Amino acid sequence: MPTSLNARGALLMTLSILAFVLNDGLMKTLLVDMSIYQAVFLRGIITIPFMAIMAWRTGVLIVKLKGRDKKIILGRVLTEVLATISFLTALRHMPLANITAILQALPLTVTMAAALFLNEPVGWRRWIAILIGLCGVLVIIRPGMEGFSSYSLWALGAVVCVTFREIVTRQLSKDVPSLPVALATAIVICGFGAVNLPGVSWVPVSSALWVYLGGAGIAIIGGYLFSVMAVRVGDISFVSPFRYTAMIWAITLGFLLFGDLPDLPTIIGTLIIVLAGLYSLHRERKRASLC
Repeated sequence: MPTSLNARGALLMTLSILAFVLNDGLMKTLLVDMSIYQAVFLRGIITIPFMAIMAWRTGVLIVKLKGRDKKIILGRVLTEVLATISFLTALRHMPLANITAILQALPLTVTMAAALFLNEPVGWRRWIAILIGLCGVLVIIRPGMEGFSSYSLWALGAVVCVTFREIVTRQLSKDVPSLPVALATAIVICGFGAVNLPGVSWVPVSSALWVYLGGAGIAIIGGYLFSVMAVRVGDISFVSPFRYTAMIWAITLGFLLFGDLPDLPTIIGTLIIVLAGLYSLHRERKRASLC
């Protein structure tokens, strides 16, 4: 693939990750004042119409699905709901950089799950990389040590849920468009928030909070669109490592929005995870070139 296309794909992936982290930062700001359920409900009210319009304009607002695909999408939606609640619970109580660092293990956990549940080939070197990366997660979490936060377990729960979401998603038929699947997920998460609203205190939404909600909604849509564009423009093996720019954005936004900076164990653990992830990507690229 031409270098210019790969460079464009890398830029799009970087912008995608920036958009997702910006969404996280804005949601963390919102969760200071309102419940998780109110936040996801109101964000859904903003994002769903935009996603529906995009699906309509591309002709995929209504698609015919096979019975198997319906069950897979249902499973994906359920894991996404659990992932959202777990992630936002952790995000509410943890520094942005810390939870982002834990989520950097996702490429490794997805590779591990694909080997265990989908019988995808993973060599011993990649297994070692996965184990080393998981050790990096333990360095960040520090179970039983000073600095341990029980909310790290919610972050781990989000990692587990997203991992299974990815494994379920891989089993969708190739002719199922991505946008209606994302739209269905957004609708269910918004509905889940609405159902739980009677059990929480409703916070009056000021103009500032609406700005945060609007920004979060636009950011998450941008993250989705840029991520799809990135993998369609550049080689996946070249573009994927730019996902790790998340830590740069998380540290920057965490400092600017909340005055947080990661401590030394978090930095060390992050470096371990990123290096293990990059090595795993290198081995996957080398294996693919030999096939």
